[in-house]
Amino acid sequence: PHDPKTQVGALVHPEHYKKVMSYVEIGKTEGRLLAGGGRPEGLEVGNYVAPTVFAGVAPDARIFQEEIFGPVVAITPFDTDEEALALANGVKYGLAAYIWTQNLTRAHNFAQNVEAGMVWLNSHNVRDLRTPFGGVKASGLGHEGGYRSIDFYTDQQAVHITLGKVHTPKFGVVEASEIDY
Repeated sequence: PHDPKTQVGALVHPEHYKKVMSYVEIGKTEGRLLAGGGRPEGLEVGNYVAPTVFAGVAPDARIFQEEIFGPVVAITPFDTDEEALALANGVKYGLAAYIWTQNLTRAHNFAQNVEAGMVWLNSHNVRDLRTPFGGVKASGLGHEGGYRSIDFYTDQQAVHITLGKVHTPKFGVVEASEIDY
């Protein structure tokens, strides 16, 4: 990870590595492996997964439908924007979406209809940490970042104090000095 030429590092934990590799094995039955599918050459130790690409993946395939959180992509062809939108929204998750096109008007119109908490146009994972981060549908626990974090991570509380002498009336108790004869 300290080598400036590194573009894809190790996964964070052996359990994460095991999970991602289980999806790679599933992918080998759900699509055509074009690249990757194992450890990168020369990195036989550690939680390294080579960037993996599957083509010809059906929209109901697990590697298309589920959040893998690893360097694995499933390629599914489409012919129209409507078909692409149906594919994008036809999953139960909605953390992020990436739209690549030379037509920015088309990209903005498409992005407005994508059911995802974050959408990147012609970029990936470039964001200001003060902006909301989070998904929709079955992705995440809401949004964090920006003003939304205040509500998400805090509970409001009001604390009142009087610095002077306080008279506290007692129910059912009458002081002799208060009786009007």
